[in-house]
Amino acid sequence: MGITEDLADKLAQDVIAAMEKLGDDRLPDEVADVIGATSPTTEEAFRTAVRVRIAEQRARKFLASKLGEEEA
Repeated sequence: MGITEDLADKLAQDVIAAMEKLGDDRLPDEVADVIGATSPTTEEAFRTAVRVRIAEQRARKFLASKLGEEEA
């Protein structure tokens, strides 16, 4: 990945962790708005990284629940 994607992904990881700690689902959108004021390219990379990481978390939880059902 390039510097934009690398930085956006690291920030996405930090923001998702903070979102979970604070219980604030709007935090990624608020951070994206701050980023977008100076770099729309970075904003889009950040939003993509957040979506991909949250989707991956949800898919892993789904898979774990499916595997748990099969073991029961």
